[in-house]
Amino acid sequence: MPDDAAMNRVEILAPDRAAVSLNVTGMTCAACAGRVEKALRRVPGVRDASVNLAIERAEIDLEPGGPEASVLIETVERAGYGATEYVADVPTGEGTADDAEDGQQRQARRDLWLLAFSAAMTAPLVAQMAAMSLGIAWHMSPYVEAALASLVQFVVGARFYRGAWRALRGGSGNMDVLVALGTSAAYAFSLAMLLRSGEQAGGHLYFEGAAVIITMVMAGKWLEARAKRGTTAAIRRLMALRPETARIERGGAVETVPIARVAAGDVLVVLPGERIPVDGSVLDGESEVDESLITGESLPVAKRADDAVTGGAINGTGRLRMRAVAVGADSTLARIIRLVEHAQVGKAPVQRLVDRASAVFVPVVIALAAATFVGWMLVTADFEAALIAAVSVLVIACPCALGLATPTALVAGTGAAARAGVLIRDIEALERAHRIDTVVFDKTGTLTLGQPKVIQIEPIERDSTEVLAAAAAIQAGSEHPLAKAVLDYAGERGISPSPAEAVRSRPGMGVIGRIGGVTVAIGNRALMDGEGIGLSADIEAHLAAMELAGRTPAMVAIGGTVAGILGIADPLRAEARVAVAALKARRIETRMLSGDTERIAAAVARELGLDAARGSVRPDGKAAAVSAIRSEGKVVAMVGDGINDAPALAAADVGIAMGTGTDVAMETAGITLMRPDVRLVPAALDVSRATWLKIRQNLFWAFVYNLVGLPLAAAGELSPALAGAAMALSSTCVVCNSLRLRAWRPRRTTGTDRRGMAAAARA
Repeated sequence: MPDDAAMNRVEILAPDRAAVSLNVTGMTCAACAGRVEKALRRVPGVRDASVNLAIERAEIDLEPGGPEASVLIETVERAGYGATEYVADVPTGEGTADDAEDGQQRQARRDLWLLAFSAAMTAPLVAQMAAMSLGIAWHMSPYVEAALASLVQFVVGARFYRGAWRALRGGSGNMDVLVALGTSAAYAFSLAMLLRSGEQAGGHLYFEGAAVIITMVMAGKWLEARAKRGTTAAIRRLMALRPETARIERGGAVETVPIARVAAGDVLVVLPGERIPVDGSVLDGESEVDESLITGESLPVAKRADDAVTGGAINGTGRLRMRAVAVGADSTLARIIRLVEHAQVGKAPVQRLVDRASAVFVPVVIALAAATFVGWMLVTADFEAALIAAVSVLVIACPCALGLATPTALVAGTGAAARAGVLIRDIEALERAHRIDTVVFDKTGTLTLGQPKVIQIEPIERDSTEVLAAAAAIQAGSEHPLAKAVLDYAGERGISPSPAEAVRSRPGMGVIGRIGGVTVAIGNRALMDGEGIGLSADIEAHLAAMELAGRTPAMVAIGGTVAGILGIADPLRAEARVAVAALKARRIETRMLSGDTERIAAAVARELGLDAARGSVRPDGKAAAVSAIRSEGKVVAMVGDGINDAPALAAADVGIAMGTGTDVAMETAGITLMRPDVRLVPAALDVSRATWLKIRQNLFWAFVYNLVGLPLAAAGELSPALAGAAMALSSTCVVCNSLRLRAWRPRRTTGTDRRGMAAAARA
């Protein structure tokens, strides 16, 4: 059978919640996203709605029996925007997401042509203005200026009028309202002057200002859209892993079929160099598989019969026959894509504050522009100067940069983390992770391999062979991990267990049975006490020495006397010491909670260099222990992999689950590590800090831009054209700054780290 731990990687997400995702078009700023959210939240049966401006996606949580997607789409359309249902991109053969991306590409090409047309119409107006500033007497006919500006205003600028009308009809304001108001005021004033004064109106025309604003805003939006596509590169890269076809065995022959026709249970053939089509189990053949784009692990992983393989991974040099286990939406790749998408659509608490500010920003700006106009008129009585100052305020105040500051950084950060094997399913966990100052580890399966092994035998009354044979005979029918360790060790020593009778388990203590009429018991101190078996000073010394060395002692009693002691240990992960050292280098305290005895826990803590460890902690006590640490004022991350870790993962500020662990642990945690490498714990904290830093940088520059730009515009120090250029540049800078996160990689293992790993492996 396939390895259970490996197969658990297929179950990364729980069954889908009652939720609908929509692609939303027509949003131009954070105010638009806020308007869509409010409209959706008012629909009966909607628990909550979150709209991400960066990827133009809305995620709606529904109550049982909530509205159909069509009702939600109609709601968005009534609010003045376009919407279509988003379908997760899984290999179904329907190509829904591919069609959506093709549509985005076509729209991008149309926008580029429109931008080129706008620039061509605006260039003569700008050239004339530049010539005049250089003292060159060149001036076009005002009627030619009006014709060029009209093409820009009503052909290129039509999108702003449509957007403004939809927003106003929905009872809100957005960037389109600001641009439409500002450019229309400049254009209408110039047209009125032209109609009144004819050719003599040249010095009082601002056609070039209105045209430049529209052209610059269009350029900014095009660059912004192009940059935003870069932030979703992780999703597209994962989608590109989907094979289009599979080789399937049917009727004794191998045929190539579309991936959509593969069903669970089918037998597939994977040739060298091909991508594995679906999740499954190897039937025969040996090869090495490159899983780097799924788990972040750079080294190929050996695969042979009964090993689990993941769809999207690249087969090495061997031919594999496999049985399909999970296909389509149930596959690991599809679940990873949904996990990353869910994180990217999510909204951090800081973004909610920004959205609330943006919702009132547009009305405030319009009021400020009106106040600027009135103030200039009162002070100078110059209508022209007052109009230009008011237009500049309208144009420079567009809250695009503010609305994009957080979502673009979150999208880029979660994408970079996914490439490294760190899956973030909870945006609030990502935001909290940068403040972590204490990491608490579970021991078994997290810092250790979770595969106990017999390390030593201490004979007391019988020789080691007789002790091991008796222990193996009693444990022969057990599935307990410690029993497996005893049986494996006996097998390595060539010992075949004799039949045992009346075997009964004592949960939490051990096992008792009879061999040839003699009672045999294997277990801990509690079992020996319960059976009335005394422990001599020599036995107590052996027990203490084993526990001090970090080994779990299992006493073997034959005929009512302790005959020997087995020392069982769960080997430490080779990379555990490196991970602990990396966390301490970041000034993060490291602790451990374990169900083993205090002595064993202390021994493991010494071996790894942990700051503190607690043993004998029951599963229900781990959550209480984490809560107690938090009560000390610590910001705690809990790292675990088992069902018994789920309460502690939930109790921590940030839960981090090992991807080879149980589904319950991964569903409880906000962050999942796609491979059993605890060095990804400091990496997860690093990417959180890098993302948070980008958010802070983006918000700082967005606020500074408005704080500096608005007073300058109101004071008449900025022309409308320059204000438009600054507004477009600010949004583009924010997105490009976020894109720098795409270059993030986990820190490389140093030479010292590698020596530490080697030492840990030897230990």
